[in-house]
Amino acid sequence: MALGRPRDPSYSAAMTMDRFGGRSALVTGGASGIGRCTALRLAEEGAAVVAADVNAEALDAVAAEAAGLPGSVTALPGDVSTEDGVRAIVSGALETLGSLDVLVNVAGILSFSHAHEVSLDEWNRLLAVNLTGTFLMCRESIPHLLATKGNIVNLASTASHAGQPWAVAYSATKGGVLAMTREIAVEYAEQGLRCNSVSPGAIDTPITLSFSLPEGANPKLLRRVTPLGPFGTPEGIAAGIAFIASDEAVHMNGADLRMDGATLS
Repeated sequence: MALGRPRDPSYSAAMTMDRFGGRSALVTGGASGIGRCTALRLAEEGAAVVAADVNAEALDAVAAEAAGLPGSVTALPGDVSTEDGVRAIVSGALETLGSLDVLVNVAGILSFSHAHEVSLDEWNRLLAVNLTGTFLMCRESIPHLLATKGNIVNLASTASHAGQPWAVAYSATKGGVLAMTREIAVEYAEQGLRCNSVSPGAIDTPITLSFSLPEGANPKLLRRVTPLGPFGTPEGIAAGIAFIASDEAVHMNGADLRMDGATLS
């Protein structure tokens, strides 16, 4: 089943795995990019998936793409930036799925500005979606994941690891996601819950393609965010997420998988 775009040449393995048969998953940011490909990848491997996003129309399209797969994708419009929104997402997912084995927090936004020009509104907007939203999704889902000895995969970023120009708010939120991932892993490891993260670099998604240099920016700093080869693909990141969320990665906890085409090497 094609995911609606040409395959990455490195992504050629036959899709015959059934690592998520009988499993349930909740994916935020599921309407586009990495979230969309993750929802479809998990469904392709047998999972019953609820995909949440603020873009209801695009979510419906993703659910339609999943028709005929071993698993399924159910669209659930919702906003991760508010407590009520998150509670509605988690309760709606449980109503659909019955239980929860995997939570994948992909929902996120990005803006590019000189640090001294970032408004408080812009700072708070990124914080609400990227960091607070991830926290709220984890908080509301953990009791249900403990019941199934499930796991969480959070989307961090290369901005969690090194200075990324023109992204002070984004970098701060993703650094927080990385620290939160490790904290949750340590706190709940003995209870059977795993929590890991993935740090993509430049990936061919709508959020990356929206990039433009702020006025007066030094173009030499682009080296800090540019892979040595081509941009990555959302399918490739989804494959990494699926591995981490599967039983094949049962001893992976509190780890971060950097997938950045040697950007930080």
